[in-house]
Amino acid sequence: MSLDDFVGRREIATAEAMERLGADIGRRLSAGDLVILTGPLGAGKTTFTRGLAEGLGVRGPVQSPTFVIARTHPSLVGGAPLVHVDAYRLGSGDELDDLDLDLARSVVVIEWGRGMAEELADTWWDIELERPVGGGDDLDPSDLDLDAPRFVTVTRGGV
Repeated sequence: MSLDDFVGRREIATAEAMERLGADIGRRLSAGDLVILTGPLGAGKTTFTRGLAEGLGVRGPVQSPTFVIARTHPSLVGGAPLVHVDAYRLGSGDELDDLDLDLARSVVVIEWGRGMAEELADTWWDIELERPVGGGDDLDPSDLDLDAPRFVTVTRGGV
């Protein structure tokens, strides 16, 4: 199975399933791969990245890098390190570029990177995570950690 086999939209029922999807994708990533994660708070971006890190075999724990902007997780198995970036507090692609990320020798995952990170590489994986919000039967936004179905859409950018 290649990364192209993940292209499309799928429903993910639990946080555990989100981590498994991340791990399955992580096993197929290599140095030079850029992943742009998009989705609202509580959609599962960091949960997905935790699984991706497991699939890559890097040192954890993987936590949201919101306050440090970027964290590097070295490989435990001789592979590429994971650079996990949170672009939420960055104002532009120039600020992202100023981080001087080692794109060629790392797998780089950028949360909140859509509209900023595409200029960093010729090709990338765009992964959008959606979770239900609102009234009625939908998930209340104050309950971000509840297990509720999410939708994950994987596309290839720059090709």
